Amino acid sequence: MQLLKDKTFIVTGASSGIGRAAALLFAQHGANLVLGARRAGMLAALKDEINRAGGAAEYVAGDISEKEVAEALVAVADEKFGGLDGAFNNAAILGDIQAAETISLENWQRVIDINLTSAFLAARCQIPALQKRGGGALIFTSTFVGYTAGMPGLAAYAASKAGLIGFTQVLACEQGSHNIRVNALLPGGTDTPAAREFADTPEALDFVAGMHALKRMAKPEEIAQAALYLASDMSSFVTGSAMLVDGGVSISKI
Repeated sequence: MQLLKDKTFIVTGASSGIGRAAALLFAQHGANLVLGARRAGMLAALKDEINRAGGAAEYVAGDISEKEVAEALVAVADEKFGGLDGAFNNAAILGDIQAAETISLENWQRVIDINLTSAFLAARCQIPALQKRGGGALIFTSTFVGYTAGMPGLAAYAASKAGLIGFTQVLACEQGSHNIRVNALLPGGTDTPAAREFADTPEALDFVAGMHALKRMAKPEEIAQAALYLASDMSSFVTGSAMLVDGGVSISKI
């Protein structure tokens, strides 16, 4: 059964990692995709892969912290596919990994812009399109960092991602009467290029894996499955949630 048949979804951060896995999975479930990320070549390759498999995808390359990019993603959904049914707003950066008192203002602001302000810009463009459609689903990728655990060196990242949870809750309250569900997805450690920036040696990867109750990191495809649940009617009574998909890292103490 195709859970997103004939639905149109924006997926940001789609060039690699969780975003790429989600785009492929959403396409397998019948969705039309508008792909967003900075790396045009990787987006073009993903678009071709989806289209060759019988799906339908377009892309917009650019910085999601710029309002013009947020506007363009929605415009492409409308022009190419006749409207918008949801979005997986997933793009993010870690920023510099260092103690809070040594973080530059420029780095702090860049992380907030990419991870949090971009969510506001996305929602501001996506919500009117979803209201026009009669409802839909918005998903924001947050994290357990800053929610159930603190990790040294990630102050800006934690602050931005925790802010997403509050933003999600307010949007869910505001948009429930419009049949728009809004949820935050909180992955645990996931084996992506971004994760390998933080854990950049085999020993570090083993340490991160050991933090989880399952004693491993997630595959991007596993997090994509959770995003599919939130995007589809399987989660029709789920809104305003901070959904942990974290392999038990939030409860594991050994």
